[in-house]
Amino acid sequence: MKDNYDFSNSVQNPYAKRLKKQITIRIDEDTIQYFKKLAEEKGIPYQSLINFYLRDCAETHCKPNVKWNST
Repeated sequence: MKDNYDFSNSVQNPYAKRLKKQITIRIDEDTIQYFKKLAEEKGIPYQSLINFYLRDCAETHCKPNVKWNST
């Protein structure tokens, strides 16, 4: 290995903004099973399918229909 490297002609990674970030999220078991089954039918990993779905929601500004039970 070299002791010194010259990065003066380097360029920034054009895909750096598209890199994925690992997070921890709590998802109901039945929701996970739904996406796992759908992903298996489509032949893609279920985490990729969830990411694709969430990205599509974000791009189309989809808002969830949330109704809380007030007892």
